[in-house]
Amino acid sequence: MLLSITNRSPSATDLGHLLHKHPARCHAVELAFGKGTVFYPAATESECTAVLLVEVDPIALVRSAGAKQGGWALGQYVNDRPYAASSFLSVAIARAYGTALNGRCTKRPELVDQPLDLEVVLPVVPAGDGEILKRLFEPLGYAVETSRIPLDPAFPTWGESRYHRLVLRAKTPLHLLLKHLFVLIGALDRAKHYWVGADEIDKLLAKGEGWLASHPEKDWIVRRYLKHQVRLAREALERLAPEPEVSDEEGDEATDTGTEPAVERKLSLHEQRLDRVAELITGYQPASVLDLGCGEGKLLRRLLHQTKIPKLTGMDVSSRVLEIAHERLERLPPFKRQGRVDIFLGSLVYRDSRLRGYDVAALVEVIEHLDTDRLDSLEEVVFADAAPQRVIVTTPNREYNVLFEGMKPGSLRHADHRFEWTRSEFQAWAERVATQHGYAVEFEALGEEHTEHGPPSQMAIFNRNA
Repeated sequence: MLLSITNRSPSATDLGHLLHKHPARCHAVELAFGKGTVFYPAATESECTAVLLVEVDPIALVRSAGAKQGGWALGQYVNDRPYAASSFLSVAIARAYGTALNGRCTKRPELVDQPLDLEVVLPVVPAGDGEILKRLFEPLGYAVETSRIPLDPAFPTWGESRYHRLVLRAKTPLHLLLKHLFVLIGALDRAKHYWVGADEIDKLLAKGEGWLASHPEKDWIVRRYLKHQVRLAREALERLAPEPEVSDEEGDEATDTGTEPAVERKLSLHEQRLDRVAELITGYQPASVLDLGCGEGKLLRRLLHQTKIPKLTGMDVSSRVLEIAHERLERLPPFKRQGRVDIFLGSLVYRDSRLRGYDVAALVEVIEHLDTDRLDSLEEVVFADAAPQRVIVTTPNREYNVLFEGMKPGSLRHADHRFEWTRSEFQAWAERVATQHGYAVEFEALGEEHTEHGPPSQMAIFNRNA
């Protein structure tokens, strides 16, 4: 199977810098299911084309230990896997162009987000009547050309196949184009060659960041990418959905007087929490900060940009989100992160010597992801053993949920939440923890506060007694 990418922007051979593949050479790529080769049939200042050739060995796949369990069938040997775009090509893109896919270019970082005049050609794409190709790529800004491939040109009466030659053109950064291809080729493949488990959700959301949530075919893409596994698809769609916004009451909307710009879009609750926590930490001027449950590193990146704190550390229980955090931190200029930031895998319910000695620890929307019978362990780990000078904890306010449109009574905001506390429940917990472990605690509302139901989120700030 083939994938060609052509750059017709000025200094077109910059494509080689972005792909980390020199145009003057062929580049071999080892793949578990065969081999890949990257080569450049054209490389001038006005036009540069990189071709990824993927050679799949279907016989070796069938004879592998995993394939033998399914028994023998002719279809295992005679199929479209060697030539049609499929999950094999998605994996090859990640393997051959992984640095570009993740938005990194060490020698020319200014090229990463630069829109390029790009053309993509996929000679064989399985797509039925082809309408789905336009529905997938046109909303992303591509000009789409498709031509259906006949079953056999020598026998026109046999009709047309379900395969299409696909040409895409757009002015877009290369890393965004590769992310689109990685996800959408995987969604078009009805028979992924690898097991699809929960870790595929993180992969999908990482590559779909910034575009998948607003795509009109989002549901189709998610379900196809996750092989119609209902539980996985439901979780992915829930994680893609933004937190519902409270509808404005009549007469409360700001008007445009003509002298002021239109009212800006309100920040999401998630962004508000992170901004406020970063602001608090900056005001403390600490020498070290520990982000517990750091996720994809959003708070750490804020602190790297906004402060000169010499030691920033993140910990999370998910290896996949830490990979994403690491990739995104690597995109920052070296002078901002060098020697200042570290992330590692760990759990909040087990004592860990690496958590000791910090001035500030933050748990932003973390505690509600633990079962309530494990909170005692978290308290021992954070407040008794690690015992930082300050601890900042945020969590949703359950009373506010009635204001979210579409939420059923008694439901929680996220599928992974184990509980959500009212203001009085959170304050009772925080005051008990503070008294038991030698801290004073104060509370702060996060987000616009409702007169009856309070704020959407709540925060407790623990200060260790002298």
